[in-house]
Amino acid sequence: MDRKDIIICKDLHVELTTAIEAVQPDKVFVLTDTTTCDCCWPQIEHLPILHDATMITIPPTDEAKTLDTLATVWTALGEGGATRHSLLINLGGGMVTDLGGFAASTFKRGIAYINIPTTLLSMVDAAVGGKTAINFRGLKNEIGVFNESCTVLLDTRFLTTLDAHNICSGYAEMLKHGLISDMDHLAELLRYDLTEPDFSALQGMVARSVEVKEHIVEQDPREQGMRKALNLGHTVGHAFESLALAEGRTVLHGYAVAWGMVCELYLSAVRCQFPQSLLRQVLQFVKQHYGQFIITCREYEQLYGYMTHDKKNTAGSINFTLLSDVGQIHINQTATKDEIYEMLDFYRENI
Repeated sequence: MDRKDIIICKDLHVELTTAIEAVQPDKVFVLTDTTTCDCCWPQIEHLPILHDATMITIPPTDEAKTLDTLATVWTALGEGGATRHSLLINLGGGMVTDLGGFAASTFKRGIAYINIPTTLLSMVDAAVGGKTAINFRGLKNEIGVFNESCTVLLDTRFLTTLDAHNICSGYAEMLKHGLISDMDHLAELLRYDLTEPDFSALQGMVARSVEVKEHIVEQDPREQGMRKALNLGHTVGHAFESLALAEGRTVLHGYAVAWGMVCELYLSAVRCQFPQSLLRQVLQFVKQHYGQFIITCREYEQLYGYMTHDKKNTAGSINFTLLSDVGQIHINQTATKDEIYEMLDFYRENI
């Protein structure tokens, strides 16, 4: 994605109008979930360029990121007269941008789409980088494609509509970006007061976080190598999410990533000599702000099974992204089953 395609908004109305005009669509569709339809759509619905837009509204939360919901969006596009020259605007969090991006990428072999992320998680992660997907057979993001949006419009004013849990969820991905970039950025993130967010300060931190991800994606858009740096915390985090879905105790993605980072930083300390002092700092931050996803040793085998399905695995081995220090990234690292169980022991004993 070119840098010009990710815009930190100063005037969303002007920048959205410009982005739509650049596509010159014959029809415009807007995808929201029921939450963003109520909270976020009113901020742009009066734009003249959206006067004839067709609304598509789906249920909220990751539980709706399914083949059935995807089919609902395809059906709405077809019944609304969408052609290859139409445009889909995804207004919402990561579920909406992931599913909407996949719907746009596959309808009539691909129509243009614009992402307007409305959660911190989608601003710094899901809406940027061209990954689209749905969950399938209980596995996170199992079916999807790489396909860039035309434009990503980031307006941090949407963050004022979020509750504390959703702020924390997105912040976990920012913390990951700090760990894979440099100590100054990580230190700034660890100092930030998540209990009383300063949104003006957060805007600059969001911009920095997006720069970290964008720099990596530009080098490796199809995740053949270094883009796997962005997987830190996700091998275990996705396993936690899958277990939570299976047990009916759904957790926010960023929380699962935060717990996953604690696990994988422990593995980094064991296998790559990641500094114990930094491991403890991150652990205390996660413990303070994210609490605990309770697991028992009886669930280790199930969690291990979920990890074996991770998309970044090769030749039957579970692959982790590990660190030897902040910004010192080691992709495609493996661990024995015993080491993975010890990692889960560490998590249970310390979070």
